[in-house]
Amino acid sequence: MKRATFLLCLAFVSQMMMAQTALEIMVSNPIDKERTAEPVVLALNSYTDMTVRSALVTKNGQEIPCQLDDINGDGTFDQLCFLTNLGKREKQIFKVQLMDTGEPRMYESKVYVDMMLVNNKIKSSNKQNLYISSLTVDPGTNPYWMLHHHGPAFENELVAYRIYFDHRQTVDIYGKYRKGLELKETQFYPDEEQKSTGYGDDVLWVGNTLGCGTLRGWDGKEPQMLNDVIHRTFRIVCRGPLRTIVEVEDRGWKPLPDMERVTAHSFYILYADRRDVEVKVHFNRSMTDYTFATGLINIKNSKEYSNNKGLRGCWGTDWPVSAKDSVGHKRETVGLGIRIPMQYISNELPATKDNYTFVLRPVVDQLNYRFTFGSDNESFGYHSAKEWFEYLREWNHLQENPIHINTKLL
Repeated sequence: MKRATFLLCLAFVSQMMMAQTALEIMVSNPIDKERTAEPVVLALNSYTDMTVRSALVTKNGQEIPCQLDDINGDGTFDQLCFLTNLGKREKQIFKVQLMDTGEPRMYESKVYVDMMLVNNKIKSSNKQNLYISSLTVDPGTNPYWMLHHHGPAFENELVAYRIYFDHRQTVDIYGKYRKGLELKETQFYPDEEQKSTGYGDDVLWVGNTLGCGTLRGWDGKEPQMLNDVIHRTFRIVCRGPLRTIVEVEDRGWKPLPDMERVTAHSFYILYADRRDVEVKVHFNRSMTDYTFATGLINIKNSKEYSNNKGLRGCWGTDWPVSAKDSVGHKRETVGLGIRIPMQYISNELPATKDNYTFVLRPVVDQLNYRFTFGSDNESFGYHSAKEWFEYLREWNHLQENPIHINTKLL
């Protein structure tokens, strides 16, 4: 009897020592359109003062996958996210438990990201590919040729992207034939055997263009690459299971000769089951007196779409690599899209031979926009300019009418 009482007391004390915060989240769809993989993201410091170490999210009593992320790299989780599908004007209720003990719960990952250093000059017996989470380089240092696929690459089951680790910082794309995670096997460059069994490949030649939503400086006439930077850092912020985030930090960037240096933190966020990448740019001071550029490559002979309100896209066909390297590659047909909130748009410029360009002006110290793409190779996607532009209009409509999230403490 005494032992049973002791165990009960011990369990009670253990429970008291474990702090918890319970939340109820109501998510609602305000429009008559179904929605897929809508992210619900909570800033943890808005709801609790404790250090969150684990979390549980349930819907109708059933556990659903969630993800805790340390965004600023200080060793403490800052955000919780989960995804949900919503019917027309549907409302859903979720319960969230935040705890100061344990470890994040494990779920099957639906995203993948890597950044890898290689050295082909090492003897084969000692050769090693080194997977890294962060790399910072000094002025005049260009790791482009030392990094496999030239920078971080990230994917979900629908699409894959990479960002060049050099002065261009171009966003490039990898198209798939079937849904699935592939980059761990193909590393953006499938061999002939992988191609024959249905793996995807690089489907766009970007060169020095804006690629798919690349951020650049602006001199009043054309986009400017990020040449003058004191320190350039690429960092994998999180690896899944529901989203991956890659941060590009340009510390001491001088966009133009007469500008003061500024530090820009650009976060590229890809969620599971979504084509689009969300870009959040934070400067270390107000930049409302300056302009920047982003947009899309003008694919050769592409058809263009614009609603003249921040949504722009194209559909076209070109070689996916430079002409001199095109042996073994076929022409690729892709659709690109970008959507920029009107408060950031200073000008939407006519197409040039290289780019469809937007001139952007930050709101205080921030820029936010999204880009997306589809490959004609996909068995699950879009196969004409008409279909692609209709997708862009629907994508834009959903962003104009975001889900409503109401949170209360229990």
